[in-house]
This record gives sequence, structure tokens and C-alpha cells, in this order.
Amino acid sequence: MFKEIFPNYSTPCGWNRMLAMRTPRSALKNDLTVDYVIVGAGYTGLAIARRLHELDPQARIAVFEASSVGEGSSARNSGFTGSEVLPRTVTLAGAEKARRQTALMREAFDWLAGIIARAGIECDLQKVGSIRAAATEAGEASLRQVAEVAKLNGISHTVLGRNEIAERIGSEYYRFGIYLNDTYLLQPAALIRGLADALPENVALYENTSVRRLKRNGGSWELLTDGGVVRARSVALANNGFIRRFGYLKCRMTTIFTYAAVTHPVAETELDHLGQSPAWGLLPSHRLGTTLRRIGRDRLMVRSLYAHEHEVPIDEVSAKLRDRFIRRWPGLRHVELEYVWGGATAFTMNGAPWWGKLEEGLFASGGCNGSGIAKGTMLGRHLAELMLGIGNPAKISSAMGTASLIAPEPFRSIGFRIVSAIESRKAGLEA
Repeated sequence: MFKEIFPNYSTPCGWNRMLAMRTPRSALKNDLTVDYVIVGAGYTGLAIARRLHELDPQARIAVFEASSVGEGSSARNSGFTGSEVLPRTVTLAGAEKARRQTALMREAFDWLAGIIARAGIECDLQKVGSIRAAATEAGEASLRQVAEVAKLNGISHTVLGRNEIAERIGSEYYRFGIYLNDTYLLQPAALIRGLADALPENVALYENTSVRRLKRNGGSWELLTDGGVVRARSVALANNGFIRRFGYLKCRMTTIFTYAAVTHPVAETELDHLGQSPAWGLLPSHRLGTTLRRIGRDRLMVRSLYAHEHEVPIDEVSAKLRDRFIRRWPGLRHVELEYVWGGATAFTMNGAPWWGKLEEGLFASGGCNGSGIAKGTMLGRHLAELMLGIGNPAKISSAMGTASLIAPEPFRSIGFRIVSAIESRKAGLEA
């Protein structure tokens, strides 16, 4: 029996359930020979496929997705994206690195926005900005540093007090915030489904097709799937943390599960509880804090909780997410959560992705660290160029860095539990 090499989620994706049913592309049912194979139909994988086609229109390209598009990890995020990168520290070196990253992200975002427009992908893409908010004194101190960093790099922002945040989101939970203009909100399942369905005709997408093994055979690569053997001269692994299941990057990244919930529609008479802004998104001051969004005109989204390598029982998740929701909107405690789901992402020790060539004809991009739409698109686009021998790896590594080594098991899991416990205490009411 083959070992599963993709996340077998315990619950369906809430974003996907909010959309009309989609008929997945067929699974592979025979042997196949192509020029390029991409493993993973997320933002990175689809960007690789599309860019390869742009640069080599006659190439035979196949993309393999272990689940159905819309149920995979790419559809399970919070739907925030943008091109502006905040430096981590208030230093000239940090500011310059952030500017280089922003230039790469902006190019990729503009490319993605062009695809969305030309293909008519309806994914509720809207530029509404985002609020970085703090509920504690420590969180406020951290965000004041963020404001200094934004000022250093000339990033447009507005400082918000408790009343201003409450006016926008309908909750008095937060004491301090920073509004950043360059953030877009979207429906991530609608976006990834639209990108998949808008692939060029000669890019073959096979859904519900797991790549179980791959090996080098002479001058090409062989990939074993349930439906047949695939041969290709070049392969790109774009399945993020699950690249490790093929034996690569085991000490470069780890898989983290995080969780989200969306409420039932709020009654018309209670919409004031959702704030005066018709669309808004809020990010926490602490990395283990809670992300919030208004969905449409009458729903709220709550995203929080982290688990290492394995999912948390969904009943426990629901109870904890509901607690976070009620603490922020006690006047809506009677509103139930309609959708609750988890999603996996890959984290690296130093926050940098791993990107580049693994072996002759084998390439990979992984470790998005929870920022996958613009970053994944950018990394995928440039990886396609590297596969064709026209890329500039120094440009990517100098701007993005490269994933550092991470401790092997069991030290990795032990370390995660210790760090998670410490950071959870630090987060406090930010969670």
C-alpha cells in the first residue's frame, strides 16, 4: 500500500462549499509522456505551468493535483494578498531587502491580476486594505514598531485607535491598529478554481491523481501514479510541505495546519455588529493571533489555531474558534459557525522559501510560510524560467533568502510544542 503524500483533510473547504459545484478534470488513466510535469495545482504549480506555456508554447505540459482543485491547500487560506512587503526590522538592510521583495511581488501580482481580468475569473478581488490590530499592551508596542518600519520604506499607512477600529469592524476588542492600503481580499477557492479552468488548452490538468513516487531513469524522470507511469524530461515539485514525502528538503521545512470558520449569515437587523466598512480584513499583531474578515455583507470569518504535522479534532477546533468569535462579538453569541475547516502550509526556520534546482531536471518551490497567493505565484513564475535555462536564481535568493536547516525529528516536534506553548502565552488575548 502506498503511503499518502497529500493532506487527507477531515473536513471540506468552507470557501469551496460556498460556491456552486464544479466538475473536476479527469484523473490520469494511462501512461503518459510529456516535456514538463508539475506536481501540485496550487498557486505555485499553476504559475509554473502557465509561464512554461508562455515561453514554450509547443511544449507538452501536465499538472497533477492529488485532490480536486478547490479542496486543496491553496483554497483553504484567508484570502489576503498584495505586493507590499514590510521589512522585519527598522534597519537600512531590512528596508532594502523588503523593497527588492516588493518589486518581485508587484510584478507577479500584476501578472496574476491580468490573468484574472482576461479570463473573467469571478473571485471577489477587491482592494480594501487591511488592519494590523493589537488587543494587548505588548501587541501595541509591536505594532508601533511596524509603523516605524512602514514609515522607513514609505509604505502608506494610518494609525487607528480603539474607536476607529470598532467603527470599521464592529468590535471594541482591539486597542490599537495600523491600516495598510495595499491589501486585496478575495475568495481563494474561486480564484484557484478559475486559474485551473483558464489554463491554456495544451496544459493538461489531472485531478484526484496522486504522484506516489518519482525516479530518474536515463535522461528523463518517471513518476508513478495510480493511473499510470508518466515520463518527462523536467519536473517541478510545487506541493509545498509535502515535497518532503519524495525524500527532498526534509530538513528545510515543516508542515503546519491552521483553521478557519465562517458564521451563518447575520440577521439584517444585526448587521451593525459587523462594522461600517462593507469589506474589511484584520491581521493580528502576534503570529499566533487571530485573523478576521467580513465575508460578503452578512458573515464573519475567524482564523486561528496551529497544529504541527497532524490535524486537531474538528470538535475541539470548532469550540476554540467559537470562543475567539464570541470574545470579539459578544452581541453575536447566538450566531453559529456554519463552516469549519483546516488547511496545511509549509513553514521554514528562518521564514525564507526553498526554491531552485534539486537535481538534473528536477526543481522545487516550497515553504511559503502562510503567504501563498502573491509569493507562490512569483516563485512559480520564476521557477518556470529557471527550468528553461533563462532564470536568474541569484535575483530570487538575494531578495527572498533560502530556507535554513531545521532540526530533525523528534527534536522538531518537541521544539514546536515548546515554542508554541511559549508563544501562545505571549499572544494572550491576541489569540
